[in-house]
This record gives sequence, C-alpha cells and structure tokens, in this order.
Amino acid sequence: MSLELTYLIWSVALGALYLCVQSTLYRLDYGVEFAGSQRDHERAPNRWTVRGQRALANFLETYPLFVALVVAIEFSGRSDSLTFWGAHLWFWARLVYLPCYFIDLKFLRSGVWTVSLVGLLLMFAGVVA
Repeated sequence: MSLELTYLIWSVALGALYLCVQSTLYRLDYGVEFAGSQRDHERAPNRWTVRGQRALANFLETYPLFVALVVAIEFSGRSDSLTFWGAHLWFWARLVYLPCYFIDLKFLRSGVWTVSLVGLLLMFAGVVA
C-alpha cells in the first residue's frame, strides 16, 4: 500500500476528529437534550461552537480534493516524492489546523491552511507530471 493511500485511510480518522470536536462543542453549548431534538428555534451559537463548525466546514471543503488526488495517484501509478510530500504536508497541516482554529493568533491558521494547500498542489503536480 502506498503512503498516499495510508494517509487516505488515516484521513478518515482525522475527519472523525473534526466531527467529534464540532459535535462535542455543539452539545456543550446547547445541551444534549436540545442536540437530540429537531433543533427548532435554535439560538445563536457561542464562539467555540461557531469555530468548531467553521473548522469542520473548512476540512470538508478540501477533503474531496485530497481524496480525488489520492485516487488519481493510485490509479495512475504515479506515486513519487512530490505526491509523498504533498500527502504528508496536507495530512499534518490539517491535523495542526484544528487547534489553530481555536487559538487566536493572527495569520497562524491561514499559514497552516496554506501549507495544506501546498500539499495538494504538490500531489497535483506529481500526478500530472
């Protein structure tokens, strides 16, 4: 199994981590009973819940690109150092991104996001080269 495919498998756990953080923050904010309801008349969430929702949404925006690139790499047999480093950068930057979303340091989160984008670009370059 290629390293890229290994990262794809571990990315499922990463996605579950994002989802667990978001859902836990939601339940802490609104309560378990409300979270289990139809959620009619939902009040505005607190800032931690909003950050959890935004972090999850951001992960879900780039995740399909990562999956598509790994599949393309596997089917084309083009696994190389570019795709290796791309998958590596994307995965670890996405892991670091989650706590960065809750730390209020200017440009830190954006910098980490940029590293993950560079990872995707490396994967793309490796598969089309």
